Amino acid sequence: ALAAVTLSFSLYFVLFIMGSGFAFAVMPMVATAIGKEDLTAARRTTRMGMWVSAIYGLVVMPPLIWSEPILLAIGQEEKLAAEAQIYLRITAFSMVPALLVGVLKSHLSAVERTQAVLWITVLAAFVNAGVNYVFIFGNFGAPELGVAGAALASLSLTMVSLVAVVIYTRRVLPDHGLFQRLWRPDWEAFGDVFRVGWPIGLTNLAESGLFSASALMMGWLGEIVLAAHGIAIQLASIMFVLHLGLSQAATVRAGNAYGRGEIDRLRRGALVAVITSIVIALVTIVIFLAIPETLIGFFIDPSDPRKPQILAIGTGLLVVAALFQLADGGQVMALGLLRGVQDTRVPMIHAALSYWVLGMPAGYVLGFVLGFGGLGVWAGLILGLSSAGALMMWRFWRVILPRL
Repeated sequence: ALAAVTLSFSLYFVLFIMGSGFAFAVMPMVATAIGKEDLTAARRTTRMGMWVSAIYGLVVMPPLIWSEPILLAIGQEEKLAAEAQIYLRITAFSMVPALLVGVLKSHLSAVERTQAVLWITVLAAFVNAGVNYVFIFGNFGAPELGVAGAALASLSLTMVSLVAVVIYTRRVLPDHGLFQRLWRPDWEAFGDVFRVGWPIGLTNLAESGLFSASALMMGWLGEIVLAAHGIAIQLASIMFVLHLGLSQAATVRAGNAYGRGEIDRLRRGALVAVITSIVIALVTIVIFLAIPETLIGFFIDPSDPRKPQILAIGTGLLVVAALFQLADGGQVMALGLLRGVQDTRVPMIHAALSYWVLGMPAGYVLGFVLGFGGLGVWAGLILGLSSAGALMMWRFWRVILPRL
């Protein structure tokens, strides 16, 4: 079940993170508009961000609903593919609301209402945990749905988030008028969001595709290896979101300073954000290297006879995950800063080259040709992330800032 959810979420996340490029585009565009004290431009951007995101979400739902043939075609086991489709047929209906939540959260972040974003996310997380507990295992008299129960929890999380963020935005920011005449197209703003957002979406696709492809390759090594990979990725992702939060803060502050023409302020804020990310990465490295077995043990039933195998493989992967903390933090911080000044196309090229010309082929060669297995696949992740981080940091500090 863990392997099936790891596999299905990898496919879902690739499509979701690509579509979220339009939500990410809303953040710097609204921040820049606020810096210029142009509330009308901020409103137009967010409304058309919702339009673009909804259209994209509807387009990508069919391959999620009928995902089993796709998974079989790329070499996954029949049992895994069937279980994954059960999960995806439910979570497919969360795609559009999840993307809309992303747009509205980007607007709130751009106007520095980040505490609201936090508490809405916490509320949704509690709902998610509760529904998981009830329907995965059949507690409180509910049916035991397993993978389908996990999917229902994900869908519940998304719907609660959407309702909460809409209510908050309407009540606290009524002057922003985000939902007034939402049905009316604004093609100029639509084009602006699409122009900034599609390179972000492809950049997200390049990175998330790297991790999803690694999950597929882990699936070729068997369900135990894939389960261990899923645990290690979850732990790495938990720490990564700290860097992601800093990156989004950097995007907002950079966009605001860019809108005001305060380049010295932009430079100082960027330096603080990067240093903070480095400190977080160093702390994470210490934690991962000090107690890897304890962390992985949280995800495994103590009575599961496969626990020793999963633990052994997962511990090795978590050591590798510690090694790419600096690289992963560096690339997402550079991306956030570049997006703040609406520089999105060249970073897209950097990401494609780093992840798919260097990282993925290296992972395949090390993992399968040279026989290093899962550790070799993860070594390819390190190479790709390190290359992307170096190229994007160079562009921000040596190319973009001097031009401003």
